[in-house]
Amino acid sequence: MCQNYVYKTSKNDEISITTFGNQHLKSGKCLIYCHGFKGFKDWGFVPYVGKYFAERGYFVITFNFSHNGIGNNPLEFTEPDKFAENTFSLEVNELNEIINAVSNGYFGKIINPKIGIIGHSRGGAVALLAAYNNNNVNALITWSSIAKLDRYSERQKKEWLSKGYFEVLNSRTNQIMRMNKDLLKDIINNKNGFLNIEKAAKDLNKPWLIIHGEQDLTVKSDEAEKLYGWSNKHLTELQLIPFAGHTFNIVHPMEKVSEPLNKVLKKTEKFIEKIK
Repeated sequence: MCQNYVYKTSKNDEISITTFGNQHLKSGKCLIYCHGFKGFKDWGFVPYVGKYFAERGYFVITFNFSHNGIGNNPLEFTEPDKFAENTFSLEVNELNEIINAVSNGYFGKIINPKIGIIGHSRGGAVALLAAYNNNNVNALITWSSIAKLDRYSERQKKEWLSKGYFEVLNSRTNQIMRMNKDLLKDIINNKNGFLNIEKAAKDLNKPWLIIHGEQDLTVKSDEAEKLYGWSNKHLTELQLIPFAGHTFNIVHPMEKVSEPLNKVLKKTEKFIEKIK
C-alpha cells in the first residue's frame, strides 16, 4: 500500500516521498499533500490522511520539501542549513515539479489523472499558488491556510536584513531554527507577481475547499475568511470547524484520531468526490 521514493528536482535537490494506495494509480484519482512550516510528511496526522484516502480509492502523495530541515531521519530536523536556505518560490516550484511528475508518469501510468492538492498552514499558500499556475491541477483543498506570506513587523524585517537571518523556536523540539534573508527577499520581491496570494485566490478557476478551525491560535480563522472573500464563490466552499485548533487537535506523535480531524476528512472526501 505504501511506497517510498527519492525524487531529484531540476535543481538536483532531493525530495523524500511516500505514496499510499499504489494499487489505485490507474484510477486517475490523485491527491498531493503539502506540509506547512516546520512540518514534514511523517508528522502527526499525515500518514493517517494518506491511508484514509487510499482506502477510499485515491492514489496519495505525501512528501518533504527539499529544504524543510528533515534529512535521513524522517522524524528529526537534522538539516538546519537547508532549512535556513528555504524560500516560498522554491517550495512552489517543487510542488509544481511533483504535480507534473504525476502527469508525466513518474509514479506509473495514470489515464486521465484528476489531481487534487491538499495544503496545510503555510503549505496551503504554496498549494494555492501552484494550483493557480498549473493546468494539471483539478481542485484545491486548504487546511488552516495562511492568507499572507509577510507575517513580520517592520522592526523584525529590518533586523532580519541587517543580521542576515531570523530565528524561530520549534516548540516541539526546542530547537532554534534559522531562516536566511533570502526568504524575506523572496517575499518582498515576488509579492506582486509569482507569490501574489490575493491574485491567485481571486483568479483561481478551480474548485476550492477552505477548511479552518474556529479555535486556531496559530493562524486565525480570519485568514480563511479573507481567502474566501477573495475567491470565486461559485467554485469555493468555506468550512469552519468548531472546537478545532491549528492541527485539528492532533499532536505529534498522533495517539488517536480527533473528532475535528474526522470532520475535516469527511468534508474533504465529500468535496473531492464531486470533482470531474
